Amino acid sequence: MQKPYNILVLCTGNSARSIMAEALFNTMGAGRFKAYSAGSHPTGKVNPFAIEQVQRLGYPLDGLRSKSWDEFAEPNAPELDFVITVCDNAAGEVCPFWPGQPVTAHWGFPDPAAVAGTDEEKRAAFTRVFHQMRNRVQLLLSLPLETLDRMAIEKQVRNIGNVPL
Repeated sequence: MQKPYNILVLCTGNSARSIMAEALFNTMGAGRFKAYSAGSHPTGKVNPFAIEQVQRLGYPLDGLRSKSWDEFAEPNAPELDFVITVCDNAAGEVCPFWPGQPVTAHWGFPDPAAVAGTDEEKRAAFTRVFHQMRNRVQLLLSLPLETLDRMAIEKQVRNIGNVPL
């Protein structure tokens, strides 16, 4: 088996969507992907409803933290194969230089942390977005990346972001 693909999932706060996507890629990717998450303006804490979703996967919580994307532009950072933004704000920001010339794409998802209401309503919003993310992650995992050239991969990964939620 070849080395895992390194994927960085970005959002502004790195507290909910990007955290959930990191866990999905690392769990569903079964060693084929090594996922990380970060934010342009990290909140410094992971949303408890995101933690609930990640726990359902059986994903270890000890490594989850809200962190700056600057960590991934440093010399000792992992060389990235993919960078995916999951919130519209992060997609519009000027990103740091990513070592490795990764394939970039935007997969927008509604912000479940912005939902007001009861805990049940918030939990339902997180569950809905988590399932939407899982579907898109599965689409990427199903691509025959080893047999596609870079342009084909980039096109396919970007198209996944256009799949209706």
